Amino acid sequence: MGEKPDFGVELNATNFDSVLKDTPAPYAIVEFFAHWCPACRNYKPQYEKVARLFNGADASHPGIILMTRVDCALTINSNLCDKFSVRHYPMLLWGPPRKFVGSGWDPKQENDEIRSIENGRTADILLGWINKQLESSYGFGDGKYENEHLQRNSSDPAQIARAIYDVEEATSTAFGIILDLKMIKSVTRASLIKFLQLLVAHHPSKRCRKGSADILVDFDNLCPSKILSANNEEADSCSKKGALGNYQICGEEVPRGYWMYCRGSKNDTRGFSCGLWVLLHSLSVRVEDGESNLAFRTTCDFMHNFFICEECRQHFYDMCSSVSNPFKKARDFALWLWSVHNKVNERLMKDEASLGTGDPEFPKVIWPPKQLCPSCYLNQGKTSNENSKIDWNEDEVFKFLVSYYGKELVNLYKDKEMKAGGGTEKAVNEELVASTNAVVVPLGAALGIAVASCGFGALACFWRSQQKNRKPRRS
Repeated sequence: MGEKPDFGVELNATNFDSVLKDTPAPYAIVEFFAHWCPACRNYKPQYEKVARLFNGADASHPGIILMTRVDCALTINSNLCDKFSVRHYPMLLWGPPRKFVGSGWDPKQENDEIRSIENGRTADILLGWINKQLESSYGFGDGKYENEHLQRNSSDPAQIARAIYDVEEATSTAFGIILDLKMIKSVTRASLIKFLQLLVAHHPSKRCRKGSADILVDFDNLCPSKILSANNEEADSCSKKGALGNYQICGEEVPRGYWMYCRGSKNDTRGFSCGLWVLLHSLSVRVEDGESNLAFRTTCDFMHNFFICEECRQHFYDMCSSVSNPFKKARDFALWLWSVHNKVNERLMKDEASLGTGDPEFPKVIWPPKQLCPSCYLNQGKTSNENSKIDWNEDEVFKFLVSYYGKELVNLYKDKEMKAGGGTEKAVNEELVASTNAVVVPLGAALGIAVASCGFGALACFWRSQQKNRKPRRS
């Protein structure tokens, strides 16, 4: 019989900052301990009992608290434990995850957002302390997550910041579906390559850009066209069973198994479809004018070849086919995708109303609602559900799309961090530059773009020529 899994995430000096920086959870607990300490060994089951509520795929309350552990008895962690003034074991610290990054803790400091949990010696006491801080009522009898913590206020622009995690989740889920169903064939291979190129250049998540680039760099070796051509069908080497299945497009932490911005009030609503729409919108506002038509064709081909909801796929393909003139401006592509999404919502409004299949907490609406963008409406007297009667100010709509799916999307902690000073804003601006300008795509991303063509970044051609003898990465 195997050992019980640990739910407290083990951290050390090499991954401490990166894990805490990347977590979507608004709070973190760090336990500092020593593996030789008898009290620490006895306390671990107590800590794990609480961690199981918040960490892991079967968590009752995922995305709320990241519970971690650091072994101060390991030499590698000596300086880290000194920075956080660890003087006894076990010691628990609580605070916003990013407050732990690149910093330390001094018990003499006042009004610091990192706080010591002075009394958490049993699971019951620790959970009671947490409930008091969050004004919650979590209990050890809580079942697996059932969408009880909803972001109900869709009119709050800060909510889109949580969607960066759902975009990563949707990207990983889509890639997993493609591999699971062996959807890479001779007729679809080029479509996937082009979409991966688009992700490398313009995905809002840095780690998804890197993961897409890693796949593209080795794609010819992982999924050779000659195998697909010979079989004229799917090849195991291009599926989850082959080497391609060892690649994680957004890193080891994704998928997490739950949604944040796209969380529905029921498990069969929102989720992946919402995340995929946010991904497409985030791509549309990042492409340059010269890329707009290629991005349009790439998006249409990807949805046609790899979206497995047949009715939805056909509707999307029909709307793509209705476009007669090539897009010359990025603005035109972004507005086309926006109008398509509203047409889909308008159709689903009627279907869900007649069949009773909608999410009662998140009914379909025409986007954006007036609460988010009053200037988008020229005829202010009409409701946002009367799409056919809305006189849109498309210049204002485009500005809204760029802001909402651009800056707001990557500004992960705007509502909590901006008050701390300019550091977060600087980091957000750097991330925006990296995700909107193909010219400054990192080396790995440039290589990825170059694998099949140079459609999304001219510099890729140069890197392709410089790295053409690069050996494939072994999985």
